Amino acid sequence: MKKGRLWGLLAVLALVGFLLWSTLDSQHVECSVVVSFGGGQANGTASAATEADALREAQTTACGPLAQGMNDRIACSRIPPVTRHCRTL
Repeated sequence: MKKGRLWGLLAVLALVGFLLWSTLDSQHVECSVVVSFGGGQANGTASAATEADALREAQTTACGPLAQGMNDRIACSRIPPVTRHCRTL
């Protein structure tokens, strides 16, 4: 019984380690943006495989608290950010 639990624990740890490695390995760029929309400002940070993807996701994160409804989310995602900063991981 104890051997079975040990093998089960090792299998779970191996799976968690693999998932963590595969997730972090695909993140090559981290971007932070500040967005001004609807009279407010918010910032967002995201990481992704490419700079374009990281910028898009950071802007989506920043627009979340500023936008009310789908139309605002789309409009907010299309405006240029006030500031943007990207770095390679």
